Amino acid sequence: MKTLHENKEEQEGGSGCSAMEDKENNLKTARLWRDAALRSRKLRSNLRQLTLCSKDNQIILPEDIADIEVLNLGNNSLQELPDGLGSTLNNLRILVLRRNKFSAVPRVVFELGQLVELDMSHNCLRSVSEGVGQLRGLKKLCISHNKIQQLPAQIAALQLLEELDISFNDLHDLPRAFCSLGRLRTLDADHNKLNQFPPEILALGELEELDCSGNKFEALPADVMKLQSTKILWLSSLHMSTLPDSFCQLQQLESLMLDGNKLTALPPAFGRLQRLKMINLSSNELEAFPQVLLSIAGLEELYLSRNKLSHIPEDMGRLGKLANLWLDNNSITYLPDSIVELEKLEELVLQGNQIAILPDNFGKLSKVNIWKVKDNPLIQPPYEVCMKGIPYIAAYQKELALSQLAVKPRLKLVLMGMKGAGKTRLRQSVVGGQQDAMGTQGNKGIEVTNWVADAGRRLTFLVYDLSGKQNYDLIKPFFLSPAALYVLVVNLKTYSPKNFYAHVGYFLHLLSAKVPHAVVCLVGTHADLCGEVEVEEKSLDVHRQIGLQEKRDVQSLRTLALQVDQALEQGYSVRSSSPHVLFYGVSDRNLRRRKSQLQYMLNHRLQILSPVLSVSCTETQTNIQRLREKLMSVADHRDIFPNLHRVLPKSWQMLEELHFKPKDLWLSWWDSARLGLQAGLTEDRLQSALSYLHESGKLLYFEDSLTLKEYVFHNLPRFIAILNVFFQRDESTLLDRLLCEGERGDKGRVSLVIEDEKGENLRVTHLQHHVEGFLQHGLLPSNVIRLLLRPLIQTQQDLHLIMELLEKMGVCYCINKPRSKPLNGATAWYKFPSYVSSEEPRAEVAEAAAGGSSLPLCPFFSMEQLHIQYSFPFLFPPGLFARFSVQINCHVVQRTDSRHQIFAYRGKVPVVISHRPSRGKLQAETLSIASHASLPNIWTAWQAVTPLVEELNVLLQEWPGLHYSVHILCSKCLKRGSSSPHAFPGELLSQPRPEGLTEVICPKNGSERVNVALVYPPTPTVVSPCLK
Repeated sequence: MKTLHENKEEQEGGSGCSAMEDKENNLKTARLWRDAALRSRKLRSNLRQLTLCSKDNQIILPEDIADIEVLNLGNNSLQELPDGLGSTLNNLRILVLRRNKFSAVPRVVFELGQLVELDMSHNCLRSVSEGVGQLRGLKKLCISHNKIQQLPAQIAALQLLEELDISFNDLHDLPRAFCSLGRLRTLDADHNKLNQFPPEILALGELEELDCSGNKFEALPADVMKLQSTKILWLSSLHMSTLPDSFCQLQQLESLMLDGNKLTALPPAFGRLQRLKMINLSSNELEAFPQVLLSIAGLEELYLSRNKLSHIPEDMGRLGKLANLWLDNNSITYLPDSIVELEKLEELVLQGNQIAILPDNFGKLSKVNIWKVKDNPLIQPPYEVCMKGIPYIAAYQKELALSQLAVKPRLKLVLMGMKGAGKTRLRQSVVGGQQDAMGTQGNKGIEVTNWVADAGRRLTFLVYDLSGKQNYDLIKPFFLSPAALYVLVVNLKTYSPKNFYAHVGYFLHLLSAKVPHAVVCLVGTHADLCGEVEVEEKSLDVHRQIGLQEKRDVQSLRTLALQVDQALEQGYSVRSSSPHVLFYGVSDRNLRRRKSQLQYMLNHRLQILSPVLSVSCTETQTNIQRLREKLMSVADHRDIFPNLHRVLPKSWQMLEELHFKPKDLWLSWWDSARLGLQAGLTEDRLQSALSYLHESGKLLYFEDSLTLKEYVFHNLPRFIAILNVFFQRDESTLLDRLLCEGERGDKGRVSLVIEDEKGENLRVTHLQHHVEGFLQHGLLPSNVIRLLLRPLIQTQQDLHLIMELLEKMGVCYCINKPRSKPLNGATAWYKFPSYVSSEEPRAEVAEAAAGGSSLPLCPFFSMEQLHIQYSFPFLFPPGLFARFSVQINCHVVQRTDSRHQIFAYRGKVPVVISHRPSRGKLQAETLSIASHASLPNIWTAWQAVTPLVEELNVLLQEWPGLHYSVHILCSKCLKRGSSSPHAFPGELLSQPRPEGLTEVICPKNGSERVNVALVYPPTPTVVSPCLK
């Protein structure tokens, strides 16, 4: 089937739906099967290699196999081999029996005197019989991942053995005769139960590669220097606290793994290991950088992650050949200036330290392509510059050298909470006082206010008041960013323990997913309407339930992390041998990434300030001044908000201030460049400054967009006002804007006819029809949009750029935009998916989707369904389905949208995107992408869904703390109509298909086998969908 699939992929460029094309496809398929059969007959006459699959756990050997040299019987669940195998296969040199169920080495194997390689890994062996000594020609033996407790002394008879893998067994020691394996070059003895370093290994004079990781011994013998030929040595996870001095005599060592031990220092003579190119000292207990490493001039890779280092030596530049340097998760406060002399560095990982300032001339590290620096209190350069990479750091430092320093303490303050929580009155009370707060109603959507909290220190808060209405759910996440202080406002009068999640829990999940480690201040409003006892009881209940929710979330994440650890201990071979295991087929690399993501979420919990501060925004202004002081005190805490004291070039600060002066909606690049000249910035230095201002939320500048990179959107209050217009969801308010010539609220409707920008008349009834269509189906023509947005936009170009920007953000898309040429004057229509209210697609689509498959069926082939499902147990990101609907528009045609489903085509292949809201606490919310095709053409279904999967993965990257999982649903279960189909791990989407694997067993029905093409894509996706 694998060959057939590949040939189909080479010979067919697409799939047709007409009868003629299907007939041709049938003929092609028949020819391919005929050709495969002919090739099979031809090969039988001159076989050298043979791979067989079992039927009912038995192997039937073909005739004429006397010349076979390589026989692969792996992955067949075999418990015995056919009689007479040894007498038939006189020329067999390589025998693969891995991933079966052998409890002992079959006797027939010992009759294969010509055998050079034997692989019996991943079986159920508890011992190896003495007969192994008969295989005197054996050069390579693999018996890993079994349950072997002892090796026979007869293994010493394998005098030609060069490679031996006995890892992942239950060995407590090695036989004395083991030392006679004089030609052994590679020995894998890791993950056994060896209580001491086996002295027999020391006698292996030719040994070049040795792995003893994950055993029980905690020290090396003093005569370890006998391993004079060893070049690669793995001693990970042994809990060693010291290395013997004699270790420094292993002068052939090139690669050394010492991670996961308890080392506090290296021997003084360690510098003798001058051939060492790689050393891993991660996850030890080093408090000081091992100075002795600086004398090993040829060192290329150095890993010191997860130690207790506080500084790096000044002469670090001596390691001139260093290419990889990992120093993450230590307590390093600064980097030496000499680090910029390591000009060959390609990987520099510094995340999880206490670094505030980077050395000058950092741009000299221009070859660095893996750069990780998050979770550091960076102020010079600011974090927003560092996250963009080395070139941006170089530009910042160059600008800093040409300009004066500027420190302007300003912090983003975000008010959030339910509708009616009292956010707007609280904002007015804190910012302006009692007079501003009286009579204020929060009905304007999202509002931004500048609050100078301390004029003497120039401490300023940029206050964002986020509407509590669900209408704004799609755009609210855009305003949740790191380095902001969040105030969660709770109406104490309406709060009750039963509605904790709606008032508090949901917002904490939202912040935890979007801004992990955010600082949250809880404020209870309407305290004047509650008695003292009521205020105290409700405040205590809020904190109690926050603790319970946090405990549940942490426990869930820890359970998952433990499952990942257990899967890693099993090893990839175990995971790939049985679909019944939890992470079937998932690579160690993907599992380590998943563990890293889970650990990140566990380490970056919200910082919730307690207790709940109860306030009143009435005349008494109870505790308002106390709240002001608390906000300023938290903002001044350098450990919490180091960015408040970020250092900027004076020219960048001047550029920001100059951009705030023009009242236009946008500036062209050249307008911005002229402002840059006034600030002292030449054109070549403007890009990095604009990039910083964009990343820090001061303006919008999309340097990666072909259309928008020519413009700078500097007037954010005006842009937010435009967003508020689109998300009001109030028919009368929208009609008011359309019908009034002046400001909104003017009720002077005189004419029944309105003139649009083209001079065309629009009757009031037409406008009402457009508003109704917008609120029900999310559709609006551009001429009505321009009327709706006046006076916020003035020109047709304003409208064009705003709609481009909204499409970039995933708010809407143009439904009649040609793929290649402009509209030639026709009115553009825009779709806002968040406004679609119909529950089902059109009738004809619903009929086609009937039958449980959600996809129309093709009569010529038996269809196989491809179904990829994303599950969100804690939180489904608000607006995700609507934004995804926009992002996929460039990939699909003939689409039909409903509130929770999109039916469309990729070329001629159908795809269905479905969102299923949660119907209870125990049911996770899901988002699915499905397609189907006949098995020979299943690659077309993969071709259809893969770009959509990658678009969704990109959107999910915006939620670094979001917990979700991805699965590929079993096609066989779906065909049976199972309500609970088996789910294969989504990480398989980013992995290549295992070589030689053609079918996978469905655990829900052990007799059913699923073609591997229905589980693995032809080409792995770029990023694992489960990882960020």
